[in-house]
Amino acid sequence: MRLILVIEDEPRIAAFIEKGLRAEGYTPTVAADGITGFDYAMSGEFDLTILDIGLPGMDGFEVLSRLRDSGSSMPVVVLTARDSGTDTVRGLEGGADDYVAKPFRFAELMARVKLRLRTRIEATGDSTAVLEHGRVRLDLLTRRATVGGEIVDLSAREFALAEVFLRHPGQVLTREQLLSHVWGYEYDPGSNVVDVYVGYLRKKLGSDPITTVRGMGYRLG
Repeated sequence: MRLILVIEDEPRIAAFIEKGLRAEGYTPTVAADGITGFDYAMSGEFDLTILDIGLPGMDGFEVLSRLRDSGSSMPVVVLTARDSGTDTVRGLEGGADDYVAKPFRFAELMARVKLRLRTRIEATGDSTAVLEHGRVRLDLLTRRATVGGEIVDLSAREFALAEVFLRHPGQVLTREQLLSHVWGYEYDPGSNVVDVYVGYLRKKLGSDPITTVRGMGYRLG
């Protein structure tokens, strides 16, 4: 699962980006100020950062500068004001990999995110870009799933759920864990959405790979 850090202090924009990323199958974490965002970025847990320039505590330029000075090569997509070419140039010269000007369409931001993740995977030869278990194969670069070599059409949520299972083969995953990884905390823990989507996956991947562990959750293989 690709972990995305969103450093944005405007709640409406942050919520918009977070919701969109989850719908695309990514796992976002939001920081509302530069200091907290920098601490998160330095954890090494994230695959990419979406960074606003105008932040309280520490502005985006300072976050970016400190991040690059520390040796981090994590891709950074900066959010700039539509009428500020100076911010765009300064951000790119400061080590940003790409930029999106506000206001923006989510599809535009998502295209930038996917491009930068793809570029990083290709540059580093990241072996985790492909997950395999039995006859099931997930290509995280192309977001393509195959079973026995045959392409299977998975929705963003189905793909994200399958990815969690393939990253933890043989491990029992509770419904709460799956909700947290795939849907975040926007769903009621008592919801049966996990059971519904496991059912979808069983139909598409075959009933054998995912088994029910009574009273606990689900396990792959």
